[in-house]
Amino acid sequence: MLKNVIAPIQAWLLSQGRCVGCGKPLNIAKKVKHGDGMEKVTCSCGRIFIYNPKDENYRRALLEEV
Repeated sequence: MLKNVIAPIQAWLLSQGRCVGCGKPLNIAKKVKHGDGMEKVTCSCGRIFIYNPKDENYRRALLEEV
């Protein structure tokens, strides 16, 4: 049940370009080029995201991408 409450909030934060853990903007986080034109973004709190510059959106990184 808790996941049903948290998931929409995390989706909203990602759509705003913010970290789901600490709420900091991801555009100031450390970025490293990743395959297929993507960027691996690491927030100061340690969470890792993948940024797609073509679609201009963020998503949480999968275990294989870390």
